[in-house]
Amino acid sequence: MIILAVLKHIKSHNANYSDTMEYLLFQHDEKTGEVLRNELGQKILRDEFYQDGLNCNPDTFDIECRMTNEAFKKNRRRNELKSHHYIISFDPVDVSECGLTGKRAQELCLEFAKKNFPGYQTVVVTHTDGSNHSGNIHTHIVINSVRKYAVERQNYMDKPNEENAGYKHRSTNRFLEHLKKEVMAMCEREGLHQLDLLTPAPEKITETEFRANARGQKKLEQINREIIQKGLKPASTTFQTQKDFLRKAIEECSKSARNFKEFQSLLLENYNISVLSQRGRYRYLHPDRDRRITEKALGTNYGKEHLEERFLQNKKRIRPEISATASSYTEADYHKDPVAIIYYQTQLRLVVDLQTNVKAMQSDAYARKVKITNLQQMANTLIYIQEHGYDTREDLSAVTSKAKEDLNEARNTLNELTAELKTLNAQIHYTGQYFSSKSIYAEFIKSKKKKVFRREHGSELQAYEQARDWLKNFYPDGKMLSMKTLKPQKQELQDKIIYQENKLKELKKRCTELETVSYNVDAILDRRAMETEKALVHSASHDKSTKERKEESL
Repeated sequence: MIILAVLKHIKSHNANYSDTMEYLLFQHDEKTGEVLRNELGQKILRDEFYQDGLNCNPDTFDIECRMTNEAFKKNRRRNELKSHHYIISFDPVDVSECGLTGKRAQELCLEFAKKNFPGYQTVVVTHTDGSNHSGNIHTHIVINSVRKYAVERQNYMDKPNEENAGYKHRSTNRFLEHLKKEVMAMCEREGLHQLDLLTPAPEKITETEFRANARGQKKLEQINREIIQKGLKPASTTFQTQKDFLRKAIEECSKSARNFKEFQSLLLENYNISVLSQRGRYRYLHPDRDRRITEKALGTNYGKEHLEERFLQNKKRIRPEISATASSYTEADYHKDPVAIIYYQTQLRLVVDLQTNVKAMQSDAYARKVKITNLQQMANTLIYIQEHGYDTREDLSAVTSKAKEDLNEARNTLNELTAELKTLNAQIHYTGQYFSSKSIYAEFIKSKKKKVFRREHGSELQAYEQARDWLKNFYPDGKMLSMKTLKPQKQELQDKIIYQENKLKELKKRCTELETVSYNVDAILDRRAMETEKALVHSASHDKSTKERKEESL
């Protein structure tokens, strides 16, 4: 899962605040959620974490929260929300590219909590190990649901008396949008990677799905090892969640569908997926599920609005004569009319070798299905060759080689742009760090008690000196670029990277297409050679038997 400055919100009804603190401070088993203990039965502290408290002592957070609840006579019922848990996760590459540390993340999120949760008892804890030791830095911000101190009213407050002491925190849509903007502003200021948190994701992958995929892949690899030991070939090497299965099926079918009816038919025929249009949304039913999955759970690329635009593009792109031919053969019976296979429009896929396919050897029904599919793919391959004007096998090989060269060139260009962006991010980071701590350093220079001042402002001074030294090495002539200059450069570079990524994606698609065609052509030629050989052998055998009969008659 890609985590780029993501904001997550969790509500808790648990009155035992110490459970939350136990999770934040001690190591837990990723699968069971149980706290880990050493050989003496003692809880094991996390390897690295940073902890601070606002309006409370983090060590007595649970006790102080219960005292506040009692003082305002709140959170007495079981169904009341006792606390709110916000998580800010940073991109793992922020560590290597932007110099982000756990300490700096803690400072940023502590400032974030002071600004956005004033008056609440708050614990801020930063972890550096990430989920499953992925290495992404993330910060937990846990607040008591009851405000302890009255504060000034803020523009994001939309409820009466929200600024008063004793007010129960409510995470409204307006407030969540405000927090997302604050996270985005923080990342922009610090030169960190980020997503547009206010825009729905084109491909929505939740933490639950990510972990399910990781567990499934691990289990599949274990099963495949056992299959390989028996001398068999695994049917699949990549685990796929139900949602991912739906996404890939939708992508394939939407490439050729010109309207919802065609899209619906393709999904059902090719993947046994049912789709309905209800209340302005598409709802999908996986073959192994009883309940439908909405487009919202998959991402905007799988929603009605996006797909209808794609249908319209397909309708404009497909030539009338081709579309008419394809539609006329959509319902063809391949058993009654094998010739109809030639006109059936599908995506190019590899021809399956029945001699080496374990599943085909085990199942006659599957083997028959593969034979029909192979005929379809051979026909599609011949149509592709004719449409693109490849007269010889050498022409096809030359085009494939050129496509691979273009792909390598595009990949090298993308790597160069990414390296350039990495350097630019470092410039932005250290430039921002330099100017944000410059005033503290100026005070330090003027201070008469420098040891005391450094002891009190050690982190700020260290940040200034680190940024200063880095910038001196980067700008030997001392001519620093301003943030006003650097940020437009970054935007321009990001636009180039997006363009190059799209170009690379198209080139990969073309290379895969050409390699598939080349493989299928070789399979067709080998098949024809085998049929010719069989014919010759049969002819020779027939001639021999005729000759023998003549000799016997004599």
